[in-house]
Amino acid sequence: MTSWEINNTSIEVLQGDIAKQSDMDAVVNAANAQLLKGGGVAGALHRAAGPGLEEECRPLAPISPGEAVITRAHNLPNNYVIHCLGPVYGRDKPSDTLLASCYRKALELAEGHDIKSLAFPAISSGAFGYPLEQAAEIAIKTVLEESAELSTVKQVRFVLFSEGDQKVYARILEDQAG
Repeated sequence: MTSWEINNTSIEVLQGDIAKQSDMDAVVNAANAQLLKGGGVAGALHRAAGPGLEEECRPLAPISPGEAVITRAHNLPNNYVIHCLGPVYGRDKPSDTLLASCYRKALELAEGHDIKSLAFPAISSGAFGYPLEQAAEIAIKTVLEESAELSTVKQVRFVLFSEGDQKVYARILEDQAG
C-alpha cells in the first residue's frame, strides 16, 4: 500500500476488492445512471449489499454524470455507499470536469454525513472507457485539492482491482503529493 499524509488526511492506494473494505465508513460505487446492478464495481457492491441497496437506490435515480447520492450500505461492512456517475469517455463532456465533480461531490457527501473514512474505485476507467492514467490524475488531483477543506474525512483510500492499476495510482499519488 502507498500512503501519504496531506492536510491531516491519509490518502492511500491499494489493490483489493472495494466490497471488502471493512475498515472504511463508506465506499464509493462507480454507478450507472439508474443506480442499478451492473458489471464491475456496481455489480460487486450490489451483490455484496443485497437487494435492499437496489430498493433504496430506486427513488434516487436517475442521476447525471458528475453527480453523487448516498445510501446506507445494507449487507456491506460499511455504513454508507456513495454512488457517483462518472462520464463516459468521448461522450459526456467536459469529461475531466465531470470526473472531478464525482470525487468532489462524494467528499462533500462524506463531510455532510460525518464519514471519517472513504474508499474510491477508479471511477469511469472500466466500461466507461476513461483512460486509466488520465482518470487517476484527475482523481488524485481532486482529492489532494479538496483535502485542505476536509474536517471530518481523515482517510481516503483508492482501491484498485488490478496490480497494474494500483501501480499507476501509486505513481501518480507520489508524483502529485511528493
